[in-house]
Amino acid sequence: MLDLPQADPAKVPLATVPLGLWGTAMTARRNVLELIPAIATRQPMVSGKTGVRWHMVMDPTALRRILKEKVDDYPKSVTTKLILNPAIGDSLFVAEGAHWRWQRRAAAPAFAQRHVEALGPVMTAAAEASCRRLSEARGPVDLFQETVAATFEVISDVTFSGDGMFDRDAVHGSIDAYIAQTAKLSLMDVLGLPAWLPRPGRLFSGPGLKKMKGIADQAIARRAAAAAKDGPPDLLDLLLVAQDPETGRTMTRDELRDNLLTFIVAGHETTALTLAWALYLMAFAPAVQQAAADEARAALGDRAATAADLGALPLTMRIVNETLRLYPPAAFLSRTAQVADTLCGREIRPGDTVMMPVYALHRHHQLWDRPDAFDPDRFLTAPDRYAFLPFGAGPRICIGASFALQEAVIILATLLARFRFQRVPGKEPQPRMILTLRPEGGVWLTVTPRD
Repeated sequence: MLDLPQADPAKVPLATVPLGLWGTAMTARRNVLELIPAIATRQPMVSGKTGVRWHMVMDPTALRRILKEKVDDYPKSVTTKLILNPAIGDSLFVAEGAHWRWQRRAAAPAFAQRHVEALGPVMTAAAEASCRRLSEARGPVDLFQETVAATFEVISDVTFSGDGMFDRDAVHGSIDAYIAQTAKLSLMDVLGLPAWLPRPGRLFSGPGLKKMKGIADQAIARRAAAAAKDGPPDLLDLLLVAQDPETGRTMTRDELRDNLLTFIVAGHETTALTLAWALYLMAFAPAVQQAAADEARAALGDRAATAADLGALPLTMRIVNETLRLYPPAAFLSRTAQVADTLCGREIRPGDTVMMPVYALHRHHQLWDRPDAFDPDRFLTAPDRYAFLPFGAGPRICIGASFALQEAVIILATLLARFRFQRVPGKEPQPRMILTLRPEGGVWLTVTPRD
Protein backbone atom coordinates (compact mmCIF):
# COMPACT_ATOMS: atom_id res chain seq x y z
CA MET A 1 0.00 0.00 0.00
CA LEU A 2 1.29 3.44 -0.92
CA ASP A 3 2.15 5.99 1.78
CA LEU A 4 -0.20 8.83 0.79
CA PRO A 5 -0.24 12.48 1.91
CA GLN A 6 -2.93 13.42 4.42
CA ALA A 7 -3.81 16.72 2.73
CA ASP A 8 -5.54 17.03 -0.64
CA PRO A 9 -3.81 18.49 -3.71
CA ALA A 10 -4.93 21.74 -5.38
CA LYS A 11 -8.59 21.91 -6.34
CA VAL A 12 -11.11 24.36 -7.79
CA PRO A 13 -13.38 26.41 -5.47
CA LEU A 14 -16.85 25.35 -6.67
CA ALA A 15 -19.85 27.71 -6.55
CA THR A 16 -21.77 27.87 -3.27
CA VAL A 17 -24.29 30.60 -4.18
CA PRO A 18 -26.24 31.40 -7.38
CA LEU A 19 -24.10 33.46 -9.74
CA GLY A 20 -26.75 35.24 -11.83
CA LEU A 21 -26.37 36.14 -15.49
CA TRP A 22 -23.52 38.64 -15.21
CA GLY A 23 -21.73 36.61 -12.54
CA THR A 24 -21.97 33.52 -14.72
CA ALA A 25 -20.44 35.31 -17.69
CA MET A 26 -17.58 36.80 -15.66
CA THR A 27 -16.88 33.55 -13.83
CA ALA A 28 -16.84 31.61 -17.09
CA ARG A 29 -14.22 33.97 -18.52
CA ARG A 30 -12.04 33.47 -15.45
CA ASN A 31 -12.49 29.73 -14.87
CA VAL A 32 -15.28 27.62 -16.37
CA LEU A 33 -15.04 25.10 -13.54
CA GLU A 34 -16.05 27.71 -10.96
CA LEU A 35 -19.51 27.61 -12.57
CA ILE A 36 -20.03 24.12 -11.14
CA PRO A 37 -22.20 24.18 -8.00
CA ALA A 38 -20.52 22.44 -5.08
CA ILE A 39 -23.65 20.31 -4.74
CA ALA A 40 -22.85 18.77 -8.14
CA THR A 41 -20.27 16.54 -6.45
CA ARG A 42 -23.07 14.99 -4.35
CA GLN A 43 -26.11 14.95 -6.67
CA PRO A 44 -26.75 12.95 -9.87
CA MET A 45 -28.02 16.03 -11.74
CA VAL A 46 -28.34 19.79 -11.19
CA SER A 47 -30.57 22.03 -13.36
CA GLY A 48 -31.21 25.74 -13.73
CA LYS A 49 -31.74 28.59 -16.16
CA THR A 50 -29.23 31.32 -16.98
CA GLY A 51 -30.28 32.73 -20.33
CA VAL A 52 -31.07 29.16 -21.45
CA ARG A 53 -32.23 26.07 -19.59
CA TRP A 54 -29.27 23.96 -18.51
CA HIS A 55 -28.57 20.65 -16.81
CA MET A 56 -25.34 19.32 -15.32
CA VAL A 57 -25.27 15.53 -15.40
CA MET A 58 -23.07 13.42 -13.10
CA ASP A 59 -25.03 10.14 -13.12
CA PRO A 60 -23.19 7.35 -14.99
CA THR A 61 -26.42 5.82 -16.34
CA ALA A 62 -27.56 9.16 -17.74
CA LEU A 63 -24.07 9.82 -19.14
CA ARG A 64 -24.18 6.48 -20.92
CA ARG A 65 -27.46 7.56 -22.52
CA ILE A 66 -25.98 10.88 -23.69
CA LEU A 67 -22.65 9.55 -24.91
CA LYS A 68 -23.60 6.13 -26.27
CA GLU A 69 -27.30 5.30 -26.54
CA LYS A 70 -28.61 8.67 -27.83
CA VAL A 71 -25.43 10.25 -29.15
CA ASP A 72 -27.13 11.80 -32.20
CA ASP A 73 -29.71 13.49 -29.95
CA TYR A 74 -26.98 15.30 -28.02
CA PRO A 75 -24.57 16.96 -30.48
CA LYS A 76 -21.83 19.29 -29.33
CA SER A 77 -23.15 22.63 -28.15
CA VAL A 78 -23.32 25.77 -30.28
CA THR A 79 -20.72 27.42 -28.03
CA THR A 80 -18.27 24.55 -28.51
CA LYS A 81 -18.60 24.86 -32.27
CA LEU A 82 -18.28 28.66 -32.15
CA ILE A 83 -14.96 28.27 -30.34
CA LEU A 84 -13.50 25.46 -32.43
CA ASN A 85 -14.87 25.77 -35.97
CA PRO A 86 -12.66 28.72 -36.99
CA ALA A 87 -9.54 26.74 -36.13
CA ILE A 88 -10.36 23.15 -37.06
CA GLY A 89 -13.37 23.48 -39.37
CA ASP A 90 -15.90 20.67 -39.48
CA SER A 91 -13.27 18.09 -38.59
CA LEU A 92 -13.63 14.88 -36.64
CA PHE A 93 -13.81 16.65 -33.29
CA VAL A 94 -16.81 18.85 -34.06
CA ALA A 95 -18.56 17.16 -37.01
CA GLU A 96 -21.89 15.46 -36.42
CA GLY A 97 -23.94 12.62 -37.87
CA ALA A 98 -22.97 11.06 -41.18
CA HIS A 99 -20.17 13.60 -41.75
CA TRP A 100 -18.56 12.57 -38.46
CA ARG A 101 -19.06 8.84 -39.08
CA TRP A 102 -17.26 8.66 -42.40
CA GLN A 103 -14.33 10.71 -41.07
CA ARG A 104 -14.06 8.46 -38.02
CA ARG A 105 -14.10 5.32 -40.17
CA ALA A 106 -11.46 6.78 -42.49
CA ALA A 107 -9.15 7.97 -39.67
CA ALA A 108 -9.49 4.93 -37.39
CA PRO A 109 -6.77 2.79 -39.06
CA ALA A 110 -4.21 5.56 -38.48
CA PHE A 111 -4.73 5.09 -34.73
CA ALA A 112 -4.65 1.29 -34.73
CA GLN A 113 -2.52 -0.11 -31.91
CA ARG A 114 0.22 -1.30 -34.27
CA HIS A 115 0.65 2.23 -35.63
CA VAL A 116 0.62 3.78 -32.15
CA GLU A 117 3.31 1.35 -31.01
CA ALA A 118 5.35 2.04 -34.16
CA LEU A 119 5.43 5.72 -33.17
CA GLY A 120 6.88 4.83 -29.76
CA PRO A 121 10.49 5.69 -30.73
CA VAL A 122 9.43 9.31 -31.32
CA MET A 123 8.06 9.42 -27.76
CA THR A 124 11.23 7.83 -26.39
CA ALA A 125 13.37 10.39 -28.23
CA ALA A 126 11.26 13.23 -26.78
CA ALA A 127 11.69 11.77 -23.28
CA GLU A 128 15.47 11.72 -23.79
CA ALA A 129 15.44 15.31 -25.05
CA SER A 130 13.41 16.39 -22.02
CA CYS A 131 15.97 14.73 -19.74
CA ARG A 132 18.78 16.61 -21.44
CA ARG A 133 17.01 19.94 -20.94
CA LEU A 134 16.23 19.22 -17.30
CA SER A 135 19.79 18.10 -16.57
CA GLU A 136 20.98 21.55 -17.66
CA ALA A 137 18.40 23.47 -15.62
CA ARG A 138 19.42 25.53 -12.61
CA GLY A 139 16.92 26.53 -9.97
CA PRO A 140 13.16 25.87 -10.10
CA VAL A 141 11.73 24.77 -13.45
CA ASP A 142 8.26 25.36 -14.86
CA LEU A 143 7.45 21.76 -15.71
CA PHE A 144 4.35 22.76 -17.65
CA GLN A 145 6.49 24.59 -20.18
CA GLU A 146 8.81 21.60 -20.32
CA THR A 147 6.03 19.09 -20.90
CA VAL A 148 4.52 21.33 -23.58
CA ALA A 149 7.91 21.35 -25.34
CA ALA A 150 8.21 17.56 -25.09
CA THR A 151 4.71 16.72 -26.30
CA PHE A 152 4.74 19.28 -29.10
CA GLU A 153 7.98 17.69 -30.28
CA VAL A 154 6.19 14.33 -30.33
CA ILE A 155 3.05 15.47 -32.12
CA SER A 156 4.91 17.48 -34.75
CA ASP A 157 7.27 14.55 -35.44
CA VAL A 158 4.53 11.95 -35.69
CA THR A 159 2.49 14.30 -37.87
CA PHE A 160 5.12 15.83 -40.16
CA SER A 161 8.20 13.62 -39.72
CA GLY A 162 10.95 14.34 -42.18
CA ASP A 163 9.59 17.77 -43.07
CA GLY A 164 12.36 20.11 -41.99
CA MET A 165 10.42 23.10 -43.30
CA PHE A 166 7.54 22.61 -40.86
CA ASP A 167 7.70 25.64 -38.54
CA ARG A 168 6.90 24.20 -35.11
CA ASP A 169 7.27 27.48 -33.26
CA ALA A 170 4.92 29.33 -35.61
CA VAL A 171 2.19 26.70 -35.32
CA HIS A 172 2.59 26.45 -31.56
CA GLY A 173 2.43 30.23 -31.20
CA SER A 174 -0.69 30.41 -33.35
CA ILE A 175 -2.40 27.74 -31.25
CA ASP A 176 -1.64 29.54 -27.98
CA ALA A 177 -2.78 32.88 -29.37
CA TYR A 178 -6.01 31.37 -30.66
CA ILE A 179 -6.84 29.78 -27.31
CA ALA A 180 -6.09 33.04 -25.47
CA GLN A 181 -8.22 35.17 -27.83
CA THR A 182 -11.20 32.98 -28.60
CA ALA A 183 -11.78 30.25 -26.02
CA LYS A 184 -13.27 32.41 -23.26
CA LEU A 185 -17.05 32.35 -23.01
CA SER A 186 -18.82 35.64 -23.66
CA LEU A 187 -22.11 36.96 -22.28
CA MET A 188 -23.57 36.26 -25.75
CA ASP A 189 -22.66 32.58 -25.31
CA VAL A 190 -24.28 32.43 -21.88
CA LEU A 191 -27.44 34.02 -23.28
CA GLY A 192 -27.54 31.42 -26.03
CA LEU A 193 -27.58 34.01 -28.82
CA PRO A 194 -27.39 32.54 -32.35
CA ALA A 195 -24.06 31.59 -33.88
CA TRP A 196 -24.33 34.12 -36.74
CA LEU A 197 -23.97 37.01 -34.28
CA PRO A 198 -20.21 37.76 -34.07
CA ARG A 199 -18.51 37.49 -30.67
CA PRO A 200 -16.21 40.55 -30.29
CA GLY A 201 -13.44 38.60 -28.59
CA ARG A 202 -13.21 36.25 -31.57
CA LEU A 203 -12.93 38.85 -34.31
CA PHE A 204 -9.16 39.25 -34.09
CA SER A 205 -7.95 35.67 -34.43
CA GLY A 206 -8.01 35.63 -38.23
CA PRO A 207 -4.33 36.37 -39.03
CA GLY A 208 -2.99 33.76 -36.63
CA LEU A 209 -5.40 31.13 -37.89
CA LYS A 210 -4.59 31.92 -41.52
CA LYS A 211 -0.87 31.54 -40.82
CA MET A 212 -1.37 28.23 -38.99
CA LYS A 213 -3.52 26.79 -41.77
CA GLY A 214 -1.12 28.01 -44.43
CA ILE A 215 1.81 26.21 -42.79
CA ALA A 216 -0.21 22.99 -42.61
CA ASP A 217 -1.38 23.34 -46.23
CA GLN A 218 2.21 23.76 -47.45
CA ALA A 219 3.39 20.71 -45.50
CA ILE A 220 0.55 18.59 -46.92
CA ALA A 221 1.28 19.71 -50.48
CA ARG A 222 4.99 18.92 -50.12
CA ARG A 223 4.28 15.47 -48.72
CA ALA A 224 1.72 14.64 -51.41
CA ALA A 225 4.25 15.51 -54.11
CA ALA A 226 7.20 13.74 -52.48
CA ALA A 227 8.46 10.23 -53.10
CA ALA A 228 7.88 7.55 -50.49
CA LYS A 229 10.14 7.96 -47.46
CA ASP A 230 11.95 5.36 -45.36
CA GLY A 231 10.70 4.23 -41.97
CA PRO A 232 7.21 3.72 -40.57
CA PRO A 233 4.45 5.96 -41.89
CA ASP A 234 3.61 9.04 -39.85
CA LEU A 235 0.14 10.44 -39.25
CA LEU A 236 0.19 12.56 -42.41
CA ASP A 237 1.17 9.55 -44.53
CA LEU A 238 -1.67 7.52 -43.05
CA LEU A 239 -4.28 10.23 -43.50
CA LEU A 240 -3.24 10.95 -47.09
CA VAL A 241 -4.30 7.42 -47.98
CA ALA A 242 -7.18 7.21 -45.47
CA GLN A 243 -10.43 5.99 -47.00
CA ASP A 244 -13.88 5.30 -45.62
CA PRO A 245 -14.19 1.50 -45.98
CA GLU A 246 -17.95 1.75 -46.51
CA THR A 247 -18.12 4.48 -49.16
CA GLY A 248 -14.56 4.76 -50.48
CA ARG A 249 -14.59 8.48 -49.69
CA THR A 250 -11.25 10.17 -49.00
CA MET A 251 -10.51 13.48 -47.34
CA THR A 252 -10.24 16.69 -49.34
CA ARG A 253 -7.15 18.79 -48.70
CA ASP A 254 -9.18 21.11 -46.45
CA GLU A 255 -10.59 18.16 -44.48
CA LEU A 256 -7.12 16.66 -44.19
CA ARG A 257 -5.67 19.96 -42.95
CA ASP A 258 -8.44 20.53 -40.41
CA ASN A 259 -8.08 17.02 -39.01
CA LEU A 260 -4.30 17.34 -38.81
CA LEU A 261 -4.66 20.61 -36.89
CA THR A 262 -7.18 18.91 -34.60
CA PHE A 263 -4.69 16.16 -33.81
CA ILE A 264 -1.86 18.66 -33.33
CA VAL A 265 -3.86 20.85 -30.92
CA ALA A 266 -5.44 18.00 -28.95
CA GLY A 267 -2.46 15.68 -29.22
CA HIS A 268 0.07 17.88 -27.49
CA GLU A 269 -2.03 20.03 -25.14
CA THR A 270 -3.83 17.21 -23.35
CA THR A 271 -0.75 15.03 -22.78
CA ALA A 272 1.36 18.03 -21.73
CA LEU A 273 -1.25 18.90 -19.13
CA THR A 274 -1.44 15.32 -17.87
CA LEU A 275 2.33 15.16 -17.47
CA ALA A 276 2.58 18.56 -15.77
CA TRP A 277 -0.17 17.73 -13.27
CA ALA A 278 1.36 14.26 -12.70
CA LEU A 279 4.73 15.80 -11.84
CA TYR A 280 3.02 18.24 -9.47
CA LEU A 281 1.32 15.27 -7.78
CA MET A 282 4.64 13.42 -7.58
CA ALA A 283 6.15 16.40 -5.76
CA PHE A 284 3.03 16.59 -3.58
CA ALA A 285 3.33 12.87 -2.68
CA PRO A 286 7.09 12.12 -2.42
CA ALA A 287 6.55 8.55 -1.16
CA VAL A 288 4.50 7.72 -4.27
CA GLN A 289 7.14 9.42 -6.39
CA GLN A 290 9.84 7.22 -4.86
CA ALA A 291 7.82 4.05 -5.45
CA ALA A 292 7.24 5.03 -9.08
CA ALA A 293 10.92 5.89 -9.53
CA ASP A 294 11.91 2.50 -8.11
CA GLU A 295 9.51 0.79 -10.52
CA ALA A 296 10.86 2.74 -13.47
CA ARG A 297 14.52 2.15 -12.61
CA ALA A 298 13.92 -1.57 -12.14
CA ALA A 299 12.24 -1.79 -15.57
CA LEU A 300 14.48 0.60 -17.50
CA GLY A 301 17.91 0.67 -15.92
CA ASP A 302 19.75 3.59 -17.54
CA ARG A 303 17.70 3.80 -20.73
CA ALA A 304 14.54 5.70 -21.59
CA ALA A 305 11.17 3.96 -21.63
CA THR A 306 9.74 2.47 -24.81
CA ALA A 307 6.30 1.27 -25.85
CA ALA A 308 7.39 -2.28 -24.97
CA ASP A 309 7.87 -1.27 -21.33
CA LEU A 310 4.28 -0.28 -20.58
CA GLY A 311 3.41 -3.67 -19.09
CA ALA A 312 6.28 -3.32 -16.61
CA LEU A 313 5.10 0.11 -15.38
CA PRO A 314 1.71 -0.51 -13.73
CA LEU A 315 2.16 2.07 -10.96
CA THR A 316 3.13 4.71 -13.51
CA MET A 317 -0.04 3.94 -15.46
CA ARG A 318 -2.13 4.20 -12.28
CA ILE A 319 -0.53 7.57 -11.55
CA VAL A 320 -1.46 8.76 -15.04
CA ASN A 321 -5.05 7.59 -14.56
CA GLU A 322 -5.34 9.22 -11.14
CA THR A 323 -3.94 12.43 -12.61
CA LEU A 324 -6.57 12.27 -15.36
CA ARG A 325 -9.22 11.78 -12.68
CA LEU A 326 -8.18 14.76 -10.57
CA TYR A 327 -7.20 17.06 -13.45
CA PRO A 328 -8.93 15.90 -16.65
CA PRO A 329 -7.74 18.13 -19.53
CA ALA A 330 -11.24 18.20 -21.05
CA ALA A 331 -12.91 18.87 -17.70
CA PHE A 332 -16.21 20.31 -18.94
CA LEU A 333 -18.21 19.02 -21.91
CA SER A 334 -21.35 20.59 -23.34
CA ARG A 335 -24.13 19.32 -25.59
CA THR A 336 -27.39 20.75 -26.96
CA ALA A 337 -30.46 18.49 -26.73
CA GLN A 338 -32.19 18.02 -30.07
CA VAL A 339 -35.27 16.08 -28.94
CA ALA A 340 -37.35 15.72 -25.80
CA ASP A 341 -35.88 13.25 -23.33
CA THR A 342 -35.78 12.30 -19.66
CA LEU A 343 -32.56 12.13 -17.64
CA CYS A 344 -32.57 11.14 -13.95
CA GLY A 345 -36.36 11.53 -14.01
CA ARG A 346 -36.08 15.13 -15.19
CA GLU A 347 -37.52 16.61 -18.37
CA ILE A 348 -35.10 17.58 -21.13
CA ARG A 349 -36.47 19.89 -23.82
CA PRO A 350 -35.11 20.48 -27.32
CA GLY A 351 -32.61 23.35 -27.12
CA ASP A 352 -31.61 22.68 -23.50
CA THR A 353 -27.90 22.82 -22.77
CA VAL A 354 -26.77 19.52 -21.26
CA MET A 355 -23.40 19.77 -19.56
CA MET A 356 -21.11 16.98 -18.42
CA PRO A 357 -18.78 18.51 -15.81
CA VAL A 358 -16.13 15.79 -15.88
CA TYR A 359 -14.29 17.57 -13.07
CA ALA A 360 -17.30 17.13 -10.75
CA LEU A 361 -17.96 13.59 -11.98
CA HIS A 362 -14.40 12.57 -11.13
CA ARG A 363 -14.74 14.03 -7.62
CA HIS A 364 -18.26 12.80 -6.91
CA HIS A 365 -18.80 11.57 -3.36
CA GLN A 366 -21.17 8.79 -4.42
CA LEU A 367 -18.74 7.41 -7.01
CA TRP A 368 -15.29 7.77 -5.43
CA ASP A 369 -13.88 7.19 -1.95
CA ARG A 370 -12.12 10.35 -0.65
CA PRO A 371 -12.74 11.94 -4.05
CA ASP A 372 -10.41 14.94 -3.59
CA ALA A 373 -7.50 12.80 -2.39
CA PHE A 374 -4.61 11.58 -4.54
CA ASP A 375 -4.57 7.77 -4.49
CA PRO A 376 -3.28 5.93 -7.57
CA ASP A 377 -4.16 2.56 -6.03
CA ARG A 378 -7.87 3.26 -6.48
CA PHE A 379 -7.17 2.13 -10.08
CA LEU A 380 -6.15 -1.34 -8.93
CA THR A 381 -9.80 -2.05 -9.73
CA ALA A 382 -11.55 -0.62 -12.78
CA PRO A 383 -14.07 2.17 -12.06
CA ASP A 384 -17.56 2.36 -13.55
CA ARG A 385 -17.02 3.01 -17.28
CA TYR A 386 -19.16 6.17 -17.23
CA ALA A 387 -17.76 7.49 -13.93
CA PHE A 388 -14.27 8.02 -15.44
CA LEU A 389 -14.33 10.03 -18.67
CA PRO A 390 -10.93 11.61 -19.36
CA PHE A 391 -11.30 10.70 -23.04
CA GLY A 392 -15.10 10.65 -23.23
CA ALA A 393 -16.91 7.41 -24.00
CA GLY A 394 -19.18 5.76 -26.53
CA PRO A 395 -18.63 5.99 -30.29
CA ARG A 396 -17.07 9.46 -29.95
CA ILE A 397 -14.43 8.43 -27.44
CA CYS A 398 -11.14 10.22 -28.20
CA ILE A 399 -9.54 8.51 -31.18
CA GLY A 400 -6.06 9.22 -29.78
CA ALA A 401 -6.60 7.86 -26.24
CA SER A 402 -4.12 4.97 -26.55
CA PHE A 403 -1.58 7.33 -28.18
CA ALA A 404 -1.88 9.78 -25.26
CA LEU A 405 -1.58 7.10 -22.57
CA GLN A 406 1.45 5.50 -24.21
CA GLU A 407 3.17 8.87 -24.56
CA ALA A 408 2.39 9.91 -20.98
CA VAL A 409 3.74 6.69 -19.46
CA ILE A 410 6.90 6.69 -21.59
CA ILE A 411 7.82 10.28 -20.71
CA LEU A 412 6.74 10.16 -17.05
CA ALA A 413 8.58 6.91 -16.28
CA THR A 414 11.75 8.18 -17.96
CA LEU A 415 11.68 11.44 -15.99
CA LEU A 416 10.95 9.78 -12.64
CA ALA A 417 13.75 7.26 -13.15
CA ARG A 418 16.31 10.04 -13.59
CA PHE A 419 15.11 13.01 -11.53
CA ARG A 420 13.61 13.89 -8.18
CA PHE A 421 10.89 16.56 -8.20
CA GLN A 422 10.22 18.75 -5.15
CA ARG A 423 7.68 21.49 -4.46
CA VAL A 424 8.67 25.15 -4.37
CA PRO A 425 7.06 27.00 -1.41
CA GLY A 426 4.59 29.63 -2.54
CA LYS A 427 4.42 28.24 -6.08
CA GLU A 428 1.35 25.99 -5.94
CA PRO A 429 -0.40 25.67 -9.32
CA GLN A 430 -4.08 26.61 -9.45
CA PRO A 431 -6.45 24.57 -11.67
CA ARG A 432 -8.02 26.94 -14.19
CA MET A 433 -10.07 25.96 -17.21
CA ILE A 434 -10.65 28.11 -20.27
CA LEU A 435 -10.51 25.52 -23.05
CA THR A 436 -8.49 22.91 -21.13
CA LEU A 437 -7.65 22.50 -17.44
CA ARG A 438 -4.34 24.28 -17.09
CA PRO A 439 -2.14 24.93 -14.04
CA GLU A 440 -2.42 28.69 -13.57
CA GLY A 441 1.03 30.10 -12.85
CA GLY A 442 2.82 27.01 -14.14
CA VAL A 443 4.12 23.95 -12.29
CA TRP A 444 7.30 25.19 -10.63
CA LEU A 445 9.37 22.38 -9.12
CA THR A 446 12.95 21.87 -8.08
CA VAL A 447 14.55 19.17 -10.24
CA THR A 448 17.60 17.21 -9.09
CA PRO A 449 19.24 14.13 -10.63
CA ARG A 450 18.76 10.84 -8.81
CA ASP A 451 21.85 9.04 -7.58
